[in-house]
Amino acid sequence: MVDGTTASTRPVGVLERLGETDLRRRMAWEPEDAPDWAPLVDREWLVTNGLGGYAAGTVAGAHTRRYHGLLIAAHPAPLGRLLMLADLAETLRLPDGGEVRLGGEERPSDLQLHGARHLEEFRLDWGFPVWTYRIGEHRVQKRLVMVHGRNTISVEYAVLDGAALELEIRPAVNFRSHDAPVDQALRSDYDVTPCDRGLDVHCGDAPTLRLRHDPDLLRFTHDPAVLPSILYRVEASRGYAAVGDTWSPGRFHGRLEPGRPLTVVASTAADADIPAPDHTPILARELGRRLDLVERAGARTDPLLAELALAADAYVIEPASRAGDADRARDAGREAKSVIAGYHWFTDWGRDTMISLDGLTLATGRHREAADILRTFAGHVRDGLIPNLFPEGDDEGLYHTADATLWFFHAVHRYVEVTGDRALLRELLPTLRDIVDHHVRGTRFGIGVDPADDLLRQGEPGYQLTWMDAKVDGWVVTPRRGKAVEINALWYNALRLLEGWLREAGDGAGDGAAGDAAAADAIARRAARTRASFNRRFWYEEGGYLYDVVDRDDNGDGDVADDPAFRPNQLFAIALDHPVLDEARWRDVLERVEERLLTPVGLRSLAPGHPDYHPRYSGDLRTRDAAYHQGTVWGWLMGPFVDAWLRVHPDRVEEGRAFLDGLIDHLDEACLGQLSEVFDAEEPHTPRGCVAQAWTVAELLRCLRRTTGHGSG
Repeated sequence: MVDGTTASTRPVGVLERLGETDLRRRMAWEPEDAPDWAPLVDREWLVTNGLGGYAAGTVAGAHTRRYHGLLIAAHPAPLGRLLMLADLAETLRLPDGGEVRLGGEERPSDLQLHGARHLEEFRLDWGFPVWTYRIGEHRVQKRLVMVHGRNTISVEYAVLDGAALELEIRPAVNFRSHDAPVDQALRSDYDVTPCDRGLDVHCGDAPTLRLRHDPDLLRFTHDPAVLPSILYRVEASRGYAAVGDTWSPGRFHGRLEPGRPLTVVASTAADADIPAPDHTPILARELGRRLDLVERAGARTDPLLAELALAADAYVIEPASRAGDADRARDAGREAKSVIAGYHWFTDWGRDTMISLDGLTLATGRHREAADILRTFAGHVRDGLIPNLFPEGDDEGLYHTADATLWFFHAVHRYVEVTGDRALLRELLPTLRDIVDHHVRGTRFGIGVDPADDLLRQGEPGYQLTWMDAKVDGWVVTPRRGKAVEINALWYNALRLLEGWLREAGDGAGDGAAGDAAAADAIARRAARTRASFNRRFWYEEGGYLYDVVDRDDNGDGDVADDPAFRPNQLFAIALDHPVLDEARWRDVLERVEERLLTPVGLRSLAPGHPDYHPRYSGDLRTRDAAYHQGTVWGWLMGPFVDAWLRVHPDRVEEGRAFLDGLIDHLDEACLGQLSEVFDAEEPHTPRGCVAQAWTVAELLRCLRRTTGHGSG
């Protein structure tokens, strides 16, 4: 299954199931031919645990972000996600007396690649990172696995070729929030408690980090030390504190012999829940789970879809920080589920979750998780709104969003279409009706229907309520107060969906059937008025496309205007299941979007030529946020573009599929096997933002299913 894996390290009991399925993404490397080491530092890897926790780093091993570490553990509020194990600094001692550090690091003075200079290959085996080093006649492999549902990792070292070597491992820790600046002062109260299988590292009221090993193979020497400062180069480029320290409790020592690998397990779980420090059964269990995911997605014979199904798994989580969600779900005999919007710094966001639900769960056959996600968010509806996001380490959501709740209707519809689960629809229908009622009457943040034209308006000073939501130091970059084009496309879509659901309920024999039918008629009349107003108000005749916002009132002084900025938001008037735009105008809009916004990796958020257009997304926070929705390319928008394309050109499916090639190629960039959040607006469209983003993965997966004839999972 894995090149160079010795018999003793192969996962027992899983090989037969894996058969010939080969899910490896390789980054081959020839050190002697390398004029530039940048790819080893620029390429990243990510492994997650289904709780929001993760392990992440660069191929070289040098930490470049505050979020890089081997165990970022997810804990209940108010702790949130904490960096627990920053690194394992390994040194190999060769028979000739020489020594080599594996991995690499960057000091304030220089980049030290150490063993990365001996890297023969980095690869992802079923999503798990594997490093192979060649040092003279010796080939050494390092493999990391994260345990699903636990804040636990296992790291294995094995000699593939050559004689035995001495191995020293120095763990590095820094118990801090994963969001905290790297220059945060180290705690002074670290303490170490030895135990039979390793040691426990304590620090005040923080969770305990447990390091476990086989005492017959590794021995620990207590040797506490503050390790030399590290430079985090990405933090420096983003204008943040960039130099920080870590602390080590001591060193592990062992003899690394052919056929007898060494394993270190790190965990914040209770001791009884930590697996024995034997990498083989841990890997076998996790490979078995991942194979189940691929088979559930119907992707066993399609390596690309299989890899994307594993990529999608990174985002579907049990929200470990919110005990209340878990308790309510458990009482109902279910599981609380949600979606992490992106790694490393996002939590679960309502908008991202509802847009991503189709690709992450329905296209991968994870129907039960999809239902659990919908129930989780339905349980948080307040005043007709679902949360915009759940802040890190908090139990309660924030509700400043005008579109997340409307995307909820879209997600429910896609779920019911795929699963036929009318029971969940009946369960959610009162909530869906209540949402529409609140929007008609008016709810928080100025969200409400204008009775003059039945269009949905939104906006309140100091808030960014649409998906174009950048805000820094009180500056709302794209406020879009008024009647935004995609908000009204979503509103019309929600009305038509609710109308259909009410008619279905009205066709039944229950006591409320007549009332449901009458309510459906009323919703239909409102939808018709909304559609007529939309096509009258949003069409920009001079440009031959749709205004981005009508009755725009960014200052809140009643001085309104229509905004002709050319943005991708107009696509939703075509792409949604119930398109609000008159069909006669679809082709004109699509052609202009393709001409002015389309790139190989997504759509620009603003057309070139606009005074606010930014070709690059880089620099400090204010500079980045000024560009975030002002030209920067968003990968997820390729999904609605393909939907609109196929609506206009239903017989040109292969051409629709070809639009996805750039994102597929991107799987070899940035975070290997994942897809970035955003890209520069101009070539070479450098990836930026989060290195792994849920809706980018979800929309690629969904569109691949649609354009290759596989359908939903």
